[in-house]
Amino acid sequence: MSKNTQEVRDVPGGVAIIGFFLSFLSGGALMWGYDAHRLQTLRGSESAGADTAPWSDSDSPIPVDSNDPMWGNRLAPVTIVEFSDFECPFCGRVEPALEQIKQNYGPDKVRIIWKHLPIPNHPHAQSAAEAAEGVFALKGSEAFWKFHDLAFRNQNALSPESYERWAQQSGVTDMAKYKAGLASHKWASKCAQDAALSQQLNVNATPAFFINGVAFSGAQPYDKFKAVIDQELGKAQAKIAAGVPKSEIYTRSSKEAKNAPPPPRAEAKDDGLWKVPIGKSPVLGSDKALVTIVAFSDFECVFCKRSEATMKQVRDAYGDKVRFVWKNQPIVSIHKHAEAAAQFALAARAEKGDQGFWDAHAKLFESAPKLEDEDFARMAKELGLSVERVQSAIKEHKYKKEIDADQELADEFAAASTPHYFVNGRRIVGAEPFDRFKGVIDEEIAKAGALLAKGTKPADLYDTLVKDGKGAPDLEKKTLPARINAPTKGNPNAKVTIVEVSDFQCPYCRRAEDTMKEVMKNYGDRVKLTWRHFPLAMHEDAGLAAQASLEAFKQKGSDGFWKMHDLLFAAQPTQNGFKREAMEKYAEQAGLDLAKFKAALDHQTHRAVVDEDVKAVSEAGINSTPGFIINGYFINGAEPYPKFRKVIDRALAESK
Repeated sequence: MSKNTQEVRDVPGGVAIIGFFLSFLSGGALMWGYDAHRLQTLRGSESAGADTAPWSDSDSPIPVDSNDPMWGNRLAPVTIVEFSDFECPFCGRVEPALEQIKQNYGPDKVRIIWKHLPIPNHPHAQSAAEAAEGVFALKGSEAFWKFHDLAFRNQNALSPESYERWAQQSGVTDMAKYKAGLASHKWASKCAQDAALSQQLNVNATPAFFINGVAFSGAQPYDKFKAVIDQELGKAQAKIAAGVPKSEIYTRSSKEAKNAPPPPRAEAKDDGLWKVPIGKSPVLGSDKALVTIVAFSDFECVFCKRSEATMKQVRDAYGDKVRFVWKNQPIVSIHKHAEAAAQFALAARAEKGDQGFWDAHAKLFESAPKLEDEDFARMAKELGLSVERVQSAIKEHKYKKEIDADQELADEFAAASTPHYFVNGRRIVGAEPFDRFKGVIDEEIAKAGALLAKGTKPADLYDTLVKDGKGAPDLEKKTLPARINAPTKGNPNAKVTIVEVSDFQCPYCRRAEDTMKEVMKNYGDRVKLTWRHFPLAMHEDAGLAAQASLEAFKQKGSDGFWKMHDLLFAAQPTQNGFKREAMEKYAEQAGLDLAKFKAALDHQTHRAVVDEDVKAVSEAGINSTPGFIINGYFINGAEPYPKFRKVIDRALAESK
């Protein structure tokens, strides 16, 4: 498995921030903060796209104003302030939940305010933030959100050329001014201001949110957002009923949230006991230790490196009372050398045992984040390893199976972040300080001592302590009645059927297509893929696209459908790619009878089939896209390939 996990300091589902490179050169001066009135004046003078008259909720602990991109109504009773990064994969992952919020609550109940928080080790994040801010400055919020959508749909294509193209697609007409602004870093000051605010608010992860002032972190699912939104909506409605002006709801609510007593730390951090297996992973320390710390970590992650100093404190303070277990969690999406580093460490283990692994572990973190080929060769020599064998392991991905197994385990135990620890089965997320670990370790030492006093053998302590812990949750199941004559791909007699529930205009469905190609390539005749339509209401042209694909299916069978499918997804980033004229061009490219195609769209010949799919999908309890049902097992969202591999392998095993 090569799961793209994220770095985090405090919360699951976020990317931790060690600091900010917040600079804006203006006449040689470094600007921190900004003059809101001056910035608004500048924006008003350069933008014909200002959405409203200037407004400000500057009295809020999380101040927002008309200098911020906003979706929704200025007077909406619930305000979500989002700190995000266009290059962060987990910021991208949370977007479907935010789209669902927009769809289900609408602009009169919820507004979303964007704050830039580019992560320093994301090389394109700062430039993307400035580019998006430039679109907002020139054309207002509506244009910003169009740019925002294009950027998240195409996270792997962040570049100056892409920014210019997306700006045009978003409505920017004066490209000379836009290019000049990017070149001079004209809009960097707003990005710096947002990042500085995040520091004041102790935001140390992306994505991060404040819902009417209530802190809410990570790429959480829609239901988690809904619980907080509904709570805040109820409070806001009570205030309105009591006569509080709508314009004051956000400021009052956010002040109340700030002044509310924080929940006990244990409730905020400790989600119970988890039965995490040690397996055959590298171990440092005695099997008779009172406390076992299982770490999911990444050698190139700066926050994992920071946490290693804390782990040393733990070793120094507790000695043989604590042992450490390592699980590899390379963040391949943003750490290009992380997987190679994991291969290096496992090659060292193969040659010199667990001690060889931990020696390599120390060398890797000492060198990180500089982990180039020459660094691996140098470290191999310093450790007395065979340079040839190490290089071969890295080149051939020799220990991929072991790394995949660790990452699948991380997925099963929701350890979707690095560093991520389980202390005798109790979760601690992020580069927490020593005192955080000390509190849990001391409690666990007391528990272990009580078990020893009752006769438990030292070697059995860990298994005894975690025996009542939660194991990996079982896979979710859903039932979707089959539709006769649905488009299919693959072996019609395959024992495993993948039902894809999708929307041609959904950016996350487009992202999932690469994964589906990998699935079909790797599993071949062992699987069959079938398609069900679920065009979301928020995508105004998705229904038309679904009907166009069905007409292609009618005329040319499954081959015709998949040709149209590919053309539609390829067109998704373009501004008018889903308009009627574009659909007709795709029909010609797919070799369809154009007259019949036009007639089918004119008369909505396939509307009933789309409606039938939507009804069946909704009744199955699926309310977002993409979704996949694999022999009854449900995968929600554009999950990475290893997630599919795990479910497909299970389905194949059960079908024998």
